[in-house]
Formats: sequence, C-alpha cells, structure tokens
Amino acid sequence: MFDRRLLRNFDWQLLLVTLIICFYGLVVIGSATQGIELEDPYFFLRKQAAWIAIGIAGIFVVISLDYINFYNWCWYIYACNLLFLGAVLFIGREGGGAYRWIDLKVFDFQPSELAKIVIIITLARLLVDHGDKVKNFFASCYFLFFVAIPMFLIFLQPDLGTSLVFIVIFFSMLYIAGVPWKHLMIFICCGLAAFPFLWSRLLPYQKMRLIVFFNPDLDPLEYGYQLKQSMIAIGSGGVTGKGLFEGTQARLQFLPAQHTDFIFSVLGEELGFLGAVVLFILYFLLIYRILKIGSFSKDRFGALLCTGVAAMIVFQILVNVGMTLSIMPVTGLPLPFMSYGGNSMLVNLFSIGMVINVGMRRHKIQF
Repeated sequence: MFDRRLLRNFDWQLLLVTLIICFYGLVVIGSATQGIELEDPYFFLRKQAAWIAIGIAGIFVVISLDYINFYNWCWYIYACNLLFLGAVLFIGREGGGAYRWIDLKVFDFQPSELAKIVIIITLARLLVDHGDKVKNFFASCYFLFFVAIPMFLIFLQPDLGTSLVFIVIFFSMLYIAGVPWKHLMIFICCGLAAFPFLWSRLLPYQKMRLIVFFNPDLDPLEYGYQLKQSMIAIGSGGVTGKGLFEGTQARLQFLPAQHTDFIFSVLGEELGFLGAVVLFILYFLLIYRILKIGSFSKDRFGALLCTGVAAMIVFQILVNVGMTLSIMPVTGLPLPFMSYGGNSMLVNLFSIGMVINVGMRRHKIQF
C-alpha cells in the first residue's frame, strides 16, 4: 500500500520541468503539422496529448511501487524484452526500411524504445550485484554481454540510432560505477576494429546517410535533402524566428519528418535562436534534477538508474539537435519529450517516474 508520507520527497520541480517541455513540444507539433492534409487537422496534436496524459498516469503508477522492485523483477523484464525484440524480426511491421514495430491494433508497439529502460535496469542490477568486481576487465565483459544481446537484435531491425544509445548508457553507467578508463578504451578500440564488419551489415540507405553526412552535396535531392532543408529552416529563423505557425519549410512540406525527427528544425525556424535557448535551459534543468536525485539516492541501485536515464536523454538530445544542424548523421532518434511519437514519449515519462521514485525513497520513513 502506498504511504502518503513519501510525497514529502516528491520532486515536483522535475515533474514541472518535464510537463513544460511536453507542452512546448505540443505547441511546436501543432505548428509543424498544420500543412499536412488530414480530415482532422488536429490529429497529431490530439494523439500526442493522449500519449502525454497516459504517460503522466504512468508516472504515478511507477512511483506507487518501490523502485527496488525493478531490481527484483529485472531478469523477468529482461527476458520479456528479448522476446519482443526477437518477435519484431518475424512479425514486425515495416516502416522506413526497418522492422521496428509490432502491430497491436490499438497502437504500434516499438520494443527497441522499451529496451532502453530495460537495459538501464539490467546494468544497474549487474553493477550492484558485482560491485566488488568492477575493476576486473572480465567482469566488464560480462556486463557487456547482457547489453550486446538486445543491441544485436536491434541492430538487425536495423536501428542504428538505438544501438548507439545502448553504447552510451553502457559506458556512462560503467564509468560512474568505477570501471577503469583503460577497460572502456579497450571496448572502444574493439568497436573501431569491428567497424568494417558493421559497415557490411548496414543497409544501403544507412550507408548513404553516413556518406552524405560527410558530403551533403553528394546527393542534395535525396539523402542530403533533409539536411539541406533543415539547415535552411534553422538558418532562416534567425534570432527571434519567423513566428509560431509562420514557418514555410514545414507548412509547405519542404522539410520531411517535420513533426518527428526534425521537430527542432521547425522550432528553430519559427521561434529562432531564443526559442532554442529556452528549450536548452529546460533540458539543463531536467538533467540537473535527475543527477541531483541520483546523488542523494539511498543506495547504489537508485543512483545508477538515474545515471542511465540522464545518459539516455542527454545523448538523444545531442544526436537529434546535431542531426538537424548537420553536425551529426541522420539516425532517426527522436528529441525527448518534443518529437511526435507514443512509444518514445511513454518510455521517457516512465523513466522520469522511475527517477522521481528514487528521490521519494531516499530516506526511511520516520514513524
């Protein structure tokens, strides 16, 4: 039964910042989708608002459970997620050249999004259970094994972006747990050595995305088109932007995926540099609260959960924004709490609920 005294430690600031970013995203999505011809012009807006509402309800479900339950249920969650990831390869729905979704009729379930949270929980448990062995290189290899299995299944879909998220979560959590840098450098060198094999496994469109990243003028009308239009949109926004609902790149359909992967381009065009700064300040406050909660956690497991969540969100922000500015290759990673998409929104809100859970239980209840 939930003890209401836990609400004394509820981090309302973290929840408030999260909701502000979600609302900010709704406004930009509303603007980004105004040029899409649909029977219901507010289709995307209504659907995203519904996902946010479900996610907020999910936050309160998550905080009603002691986060130590995630430690206890870890291997059941891990096994179920592997089954989902494996099922995608056989019964998954194709979209954009990849098989990432399972059609549940009510909505399309994307197991690779859920896998981000699952791998954070799994690594946190492993690092707690084997905390006395973190300086042993073979222990690090043991940790990598449990990350490599779901990462390999996701790579086969193929989903290169999410695979990279796994790598960042892995390195961040191991570093915070005290794994020596030299062990992490060995993994990096092994990854670089395996690059020729990984390159051979990429699909043609993925290879072209990487090639065009280094030379956008190579194919400006197809693979380099998104990057060109994104840079035009952001550059034309200037300092203050053209004004909300006044952007031309999205409204006239020059910018593909304007409400999903390239939502930041719409923000940059319509709200300008100042609008982007506001978003970055909100993201800074979000990450600051997550890391602060982690630093006050009553145990190592809670601290590692917060570290993993922070690493996941920060990396996706950097890659998505970098992608729209043409300083990172196009990967398909959404902008947290901003991009349209139910799976990513639910996973991000679930992760915030998990962090708030850690903060609520940082002290024993005084009777």
